[in-house]
Amino acid sequence: METVVSGIRSTGNLHLGNYFGALRNFIKMQQNNRCFFFIADYHSLTTHPDPSVLHDNVRSILTQYLAAGLDPEQSTIYVQSDVPEVAELYLLLNMQAYIGELGKTASFKDKARKNPDNVNAGLLTYPVLMAADILLHKADKVPVGKDQEQHLEMTRLYARRFNNRYGIEFFPESQPYNFGSELIKVPGLDGSGKMGKSEGNGIYLTDEDSVIRKKVMKAVTDSGPTEPNSPMCDGVKNIFTLMDIVSQPDTVQYFKDKYNDCSIRYGDLKKQLAEDIISAVAPIRQRIAEISGDEHYLQLVTRRGAEQARESAVKTVAEVRQIMGIKSF
Repeated sequence: METVVSGIRSTGNLHLGNYFGALRNFIKMQQNNRCFFFIADYHSLTTHPDPSVLHDNVRSILTQYLAAGLDPEQSTIYVQSDVPEVAELYLLLNMQAYIGELGKTASFKDKARKNPDNVNAGLLTYPVLMAADILLHKADKVPVGKDQEQHLEMTRLYARRFNNRYGIEFFPESQPYNFGSELIKVPGLDGSGKMGKSEGNGIYLTDEDSVIRKKVMKAVTDSGPTEPNSPMCDGVKNIFTLMDIVSQPDTVQYFKDKYNDCSIRYGDLKKQLAEDIISAVAPIRQRIAEISGDEHYLQLVTRRGAEQARESAVKTVAEVRQIMGIKSF
C-alpha cells in the first residue's frame, strides 16, 4: 500500500472541474492507498488573507470536500496548522534549499511579477513548505496539477540532497500520482481552457439553481451550424463535453443529432445542460448543508485527523533531528 499526500487550498469553493476531475479520483484512491489530505492554511498566508475569515474559509472548504466524498474513516483529513511538525520540518528543510534555485521557480517569478509589493519570504520558500507537507509522511505519490510539477521536482531534490548530505536513505523521492485515462478535463463556460477559479468560468457546488442557470445561459457558443455535420467551435464543444459528464447518453445524442442536422437551438441545449448540472450537484449541496451545521462532526474529523497525522509527523521529525545531530541534553 502506497502513501499518498495531497494538499487542498483553504480558499474558494469547489467547482465542477474540481469534483469531476481530480476529486472523484481522490475518492477512489482512498480505497487502495494510505492517504493524507490536508487543508493548506499556512500556504494561504503568503497572500495575507483577512484573519477574520481565514477560519471560515478553512471550514467551508473542509465541509465541501467531506460532502463530495472524502471519507475520514478511510483517509487522514486534517488542517495543516493543527500539526506543528509541519512548521518544524519546513524550518529544517530550508537548510537544504538555496535562494538561487528558489528564485528561479516559475510560480515565484509569476507571483512576484503580478504582486511586486508582496514578495515575501514565505512566497519564496513556498516549495519548501510544500516539500515539508509531502516528506512529513514520506509520501510515495502526490497528485499534482501542471502548475505544481516543478514544486514536486524540488521536493525530490530536497529529499535527495538530505539523503546525500547525511549519507542515509531516509526520504523517498515522491512521484506524481498518475490517474491515467480516468482523469477528466472539465472545460469552462467561456469557450476556452479548463474550468477554474482564476479564469472566472466555473460553476461551483455551492451555487444556487438560479445562479447555475444564469451562468450556463451565458456560455459562449456561435451562430449555429450552417451545413450538416459541420465542425463545432470550442464553445459548443465545451457545452457537449459538460453534457457528456452530467447528462444521460440519450440526451447527449439527441442534441448532437440536432446539431448535425442544423436544427439545434442553443437556448434549449443550455437549458437542458443547466438542469442536468443542478441534478448532479443537488445531493452534494444537500450534504454540504447538513455537514456545515454539524459543528461536532467537523471538530471530530479535524481532531482525529490531526492525531493521525501527528503519529506520522512526530516520528519523521524526531528522526530528522537525530540525523541532523539535534539532540536533547
